[in-house]
Amino acid sequence: MRLEPYDVLGLSSAATAAEIKQAYRKLARAHHPDLHPNDAKAETTFKDISAAYDLLKDAATRARFDAGEIDSLGAEKPPRQYYRDFSDATGNAYRPQPGYRAGFASGDPGDIFAEMLRQRGEDGQGFAAPGRDLRFTLNVPFLDAARGAEMRVTLGDGGDVAVRIPPGAEDGQVLRLRGMGRASQRGGVSGDALITLSLQANPVFRRDGADILITLPISIDEAILGAKVRAPTISGPVSLTIPAGTSSGRVLRLRGRGMAKAIGSEKGDQRVELRIVAPPKIDAALSDFMTNWRRTHSHDPRTTTLSGAT
Repeated sequence: MRLEPYDVLGLSSAATAAEIKQAYRKLARAHHPDLHPNDAKAETTFKDISAAYDLLKDAATRARFDAGEIDSLGAEKPPRQYYRDFSDATGNAYRPQPGYRAGFASGDPGDIFAEMLRQRGEDGQGFAAPGRDLRFTLNVPFLDAARGAEMRVTLGDGGDVAVRIPPGAEDGQVLRLRGMGRASQRGGVSGDALITLSLQANPVFRRDGADILITLPISIDEAILGAKVRAPTISGPVSLTIPAGTSSGRVLRLRGRGMAKAIGSEKGDQRVELRIVAPPKIDAALSDFMTNWRRTHSHDPRTTTLSGAT
């Protein structure tokens, strides 16, 4: 059973946007897969945390979830139906009054305008009112959004249609499918289907505009001596040169390995943050070497980095 996003982040529905971001950052750091290699539970927890934050970080999407319009996956829920929708028209106090239209309650100017045209058409004044637009949310895997992909969306009538996800698609981006909405009641054009993209988090890749960010673990010897290692990118692994004497936190840049930008064919970069990871077991040879090195060297990195703390 999928947990509700507020429960995943350990918050109540009254949490502020700042509290949501703070909770996400704290939990994401604690459960990041890089800190728990080969731990399937940690990876699943990290994915749940990221998905919950993706749903709640956008005010409009959060409001729709709070209102019960979408579920914890961001999928549309069936519209609520009330007693008046099924009531007999004769002598029923819940029967809609003449001229009532549910679309006016949405506050969407497009819906209101379409409804005005529809009513005029029903009054016999010659307008062929267009059909209503339908809105859907599509959860898109991170790499599909980065590379571009084709996915299928189930529409309101139960049929499905192929949707082309453009390379570099952004969270919250809306795709319009012309004529895939409600049919017109008076012979006018059908409405459109509006597909809002909800990008899913990835355990390796993160996004900053058109740039891709990753944290790459390296060994002690690779950091000291330098090395050539394989680094993942959204278009496949590449060879990356680690300079000798590298420290944790150093960032290397892979030009043109990021997301496609909105204008033109230029791409962003991939920024690789290096993190030195000690071997899981320290053997006698390494321990003896480091003990002797410590005796003959006086290097203390804290003398410069923390000199302003006192």
